[in-house]
Amino acid sequence: MEPIELAAIRRVREGDADAFEALVAAHSRSVYRICHRIVGDAAAAEDAVQETFLRAFRFLARFDDRAEFSTWLHRIAVNAAIDELRKRRRHRLEVPPAAEAPGLEEVLASAEPAPDRRALSSELGRATATALAGLTPVERAAFVLRHYEGRSIAEISAALGKRENATKQSIFRAVRKLRAALAPLLESPHEALP
Repeated sequence: MEPIELAAIRRVREGDADAFEALVAAHSRSVYRICHRIVGDAAAAEDAVQETFLRAFRFLARFDDRAEFSTWLHRIAVNAAIDELRKRRRHRLEVPPAAEAPGLEEVLASAEPAPDRRALSSELGRATATALAGLTPVERAAFVLRHYEGRSIAEISAALGKRENATKQSIFRAVRKLRAALAPLLESPHEALP
């Protein structure tokens, strides 16, 4: 852990609530990125980010200084995002539009894509967002942490509070479901377009 983080954590524990701002500033982008990819909606991601930092502040006394602060914080973020997903499902909110699925168009599009390629990319983005929304919260979080954030199985297991085999199974199930949902587009892309 960086000495600056450790110093900020110690100051917060000693009663300097303003020192927590340094931790928020250092980690807010990565926490938002994780939350947004899990919940798929900017407003819901903001709510999850706020909840993440509230929980982190409230439970900072429980943080073990020998651990990585970012790993601990990302575990809180994943749980806050999953809670937000469950809350949204209870309220029956709609699937987020594909335009909010980060990075899909950039990955699929060439430097100057042809109109049919842009249409396919857009359709694939919508299908991916819909398929991600159909995953369980744990599957979605595991998939996002592995394939969007590039986290190791051990890191994902720690973030989800699961054993490594259970984490691998969650990722496997998510990939299988996404592959099945996207297969029609990937096998015959021109037939899938309207």
